[in-house]
Amino acid sequence: MKITLPALSPTMTMGTVQRWEKKVGEKLGEGDLLAEIETDKATIGFEVQEEGYLAKIMVPEGTRDVPLGTPLCIIVEKESDIAAFKDYVETGVADVSTPAPAPAPAPATPTPGPAAAAAAAPSGPRKGRVFISPLAKKLAAEKGIDLAQVSGSGPDGRITKKDIDGFVPPKAAPVTAAAAAAAAPAPTTAAGAPAGTFTDVPISNIRKVIAQRLMQSKQTIPHYYLSVDVNMDQVLELRKELNDEVKAQNIKLSVNDFIIKASALACLKVPECNSSWMDTLIRQNHVVDVSVAVSTANGLITPIVFNAHTKGLSAISSDVSALAAKAREGKLQPHEFQGGTFTISNLGMFGVKNFSAIINPPQSCILAVGGSEKRLLPADNEKGFDVASMMSVTLSCDHRVVDGAVGAQWLAEFRRFLEKPVTMLL
Repeated sequence: MKITLPALSPTMTMGTVQRWEKKVGEKLGEGDLLAEIETDKATIGFEVQEEGYLAKIMVPEGTRDVPLGTPLCIIVEKESDIAAFKDYVETGVADVSTPAPAPAPAPATPTPGPAAAAAAAPSGPRKGRVFISPLAKKLAAEKGIDLAQVSGSGPDGRITKKDIDGFVPPKAAPVTAAAAAAAAPAPTTAAGAPAGTFTDVPISNIRKVIAQRLMQSKQTIPHYYLSVDVNMDQVLELRKELNDEVKAQNIKLSVNDFIIKASALACLKVPECNSSWMDTLIRQNHVVDVSVAVSTANGLITPIVFNAHTKGLSAISSDVSALAAKAREGKLQPHEFQGGTFTISNLGMFGVKNFSAIINPPQSCILAVGGSEKRLLPADNEKGFDVASMMSVTLSCDHRVVDGAVGAQWLAEFRRFLEKPVTMLL
């Protein structure tokens, strides 16, 4: 049975095989993770639908821009049928799966003997462009590996995670004492630094889509921005009290949980900000599904807290923690990040005071949240001032859907909920 590349998102036209989780000959069970596929939205685990044995892998790890419908592998029912597909070649797939056939055999069986000597043959470091996947680049930086010494097994010599995991330092190659002494200072001065003056990182499918959507948003949506300062003293006090209450349940509420809840309730009060521009009509959504921006190694993704207007703070906190962890591990399912009616982007934890965010179409608004800071506020007391924790937020609105006064009304409701958080219980 041939397994072809399916559409893992509505806008997906091609994908990248990041990693095979199973090897040829392994038994497969229904629901087993077969491979990780990078789509235009995220890196998604591709699961086995039926039991069997993996007989042939036709698209190697690291292969980019694989069209939909391309055969990825062959699964057979009986273990005895595996041998029949050992030399099987799919017509028309060679140029997709093996664009650089020559270097492929070298890293397949990394042995410390002749293979190491062959790999070390080019005595000088590789110069010019270094093609490497984002995951492999991150692993190389963590391990302090000089990319100039790594031979890539992917298409066009692209370095993959497999190459980094199997990398053997060239110090095992025999060299003369004089050469060793001369070469000794070089690694210490350039430890972990790639050779050359720059490194070209291939654009992932996710990054391509992010670029396209951001460009489309700025070019087609008439953005305008409204900013307001919010007194967070009562939220911080209530958060401390509630965290003491739920400590035994291993729940820790964050300020962002309060922001999500306040945003959802404000959207109920001002439904225009919970609407979508659909070209021929404006759709006012009756539920508030809040997209929360999460930064990952592969780019930005916005997992969704569904029905945030009906959920309590502890449920919102649990959802956000689970979704953020899955996003960073690349394990989000399409339904967990596709859609949403309102987006929140919070950079306060990085010390950012305020910023403006780009709307995520077809949504009409996105809230940019800055950090809280202590400020002096005029007060009618002996000192003449109070000290308060103030947070700056900026609402980006689509002027086709949300007029300026309506956006201001939403911010007023949002601020009211946070400055008197007990009103979120009414």
